[in-house]
Amino acid sequence: MPRRRPQPPLPPRDGLGAARVRMPDEGTWRTVVAFLLERTGDEDGIARRLAVGEIRLADGTQVDRGTAYRPGGVVHLYRDLPDEVPVPVDIEILEHDESTGLLVVDKPPFLATMPRGAHVAETVVVRLRRELGLPEIVPVHRLDRLTSGVLLLTTRAQVRGAYQRMVEAGGLRKTYEALAPTSDRLDLPLTLSNRIVKERGTLQARVVDGEPNATTRVELLGRRGGRGHYRLTPLTGRTHQLRLHLATLGIPVDGDPLYPTVRAVDPGDFSTPLQLLAAQVSFVDPVSGRERSFSSRRALPVVGVGVGSA
Repeated sequence: MPRRRPQPPLPPRDGLGAARVRMPDEGTWRTVVAFLLERTGDEDGIARRLAVGEIRLADGTQVDRGTAYRPGGVVHLYRDLPDEVPVPVDIEILEHDESTGLLVVDKPPFLATMPRGAHVAETVVVRLRRELGLPEIVPVHRLDRLTSGVLLLTTRAQVRGAYQRMVEAGGLRKTYEALAPTSDRLDLPLTLSNRIVKERGTLQARVVDGEPNATTRVELLGRRGGRGHYRLTPLTGRTHQLRLHLATLGIPVDGDPLYPTVRAVDPGDFSTPLQLLAAQVSFVDPVSGRERSFSSRRALPVVGVGVGSA
């Protein structure tokens, strides 16, 4: 039986878990607080958390100003949320199976799947934790912030591993649809396979030489108003795989601000959604053993929601 990950020393607060910060092995700081002050630069915030006991080591020890630095150790503390532009969209629930702990939603565009960087509260995970009062919600897989459609999550920690292992073993079959230009030079359907890498801190993924790690089948379903309506079947799950593959073929997804070239978009502009839809997923449920399939209630073109203000 797989070992269960120990519970963090600080519980989730308002839908968001505490930050987990690893202390470098080669660190020379005298105390944990000295490390955190250098790492965060937030003297007032660290002092505030110390005063109320909101900085803890992994074993639950409450950190004070004299707590010695522990090379390779982990410290937990609550973070201050970044200022975020509210995303004026709702998350539609397709299925909430309390018997298996499976939650299926129809994700709108402009909401990231889970907290990262500048997107924390305005994410599917944090919104649903707050709305449903279920602090253990985590995604089974991810969709890009700009991609719409079917997204699987779990609501209980004890079933999380089973669903994630199912995905890692290739058991989640996914079908996407996209609007993009047409091209007479492409002989469709086709299967594109190459090697994709995405370095941390870079906006775009890229194709490089080497053994393929990304494969997508591309089919043209028809034409709509001069645009191609495509069905995309990914056989792998690399970051930005579908968007990069269509751009590589010379038919970038409509509304894509990253491929083939990066263009600036105001964070409050929700008027031009990416025309990429996770239309259907199917799998054998690892908890119940049943064959399951879920389809998005959305349709292309994905409709924008106007222009907000930052």
